[in-house]
Amino acid sequence: MELKAHSICRLVKNEDLNHHGTLFAGKTAMWFVEAGFIAAASLTHPENIVCVNIHGMLFKKPVKNGQIIRFESKVVLTGKTRLISYVRIVDNSSNEFYLDGFISFVHVDLKGKSLPHGIEINPTTPEDIALQEKAKNLK
Repeated sequence: MELKAHSICRLVKNEDLNHHGTLFAGKTAMWFVEAGFIAAASLTHPENIVCVNIHGMLFKKPVKNGQIIRFESKVVLTGKTRLISYVRIVDNSSNEFYLDGFISFVHVDLKGKSLPHGIEINPTTPEDIALQEKAKNLK
């Protein structure tokens, strides 16, 4: 299966800001996980996906009030029960890069027990191949 990208946009509002007047990391983490979840759930069913690890979320620059940011996500690596999504955040109009990272999800049954998903990812672009290699080295 080829890697399918998903995008969601968010308007940064006053209630999303920290005491410095920039986007609060906790709000960003919530949106970040949601974006990765959408990518993983698109390959199976939402009720079968559980987040187990955010592998990093390093801001390259602050996001300011009133900006519209885009979360781009895709599953870049699968295992027997694991799905790893890559998420990147950019300014929606300028494509200026703000942060990226990986999130691990586990495919589970309705009782929460891990369940094989049978999904295989085959990256075809140099960028997707590089992302898959990075994901393989995550702890």
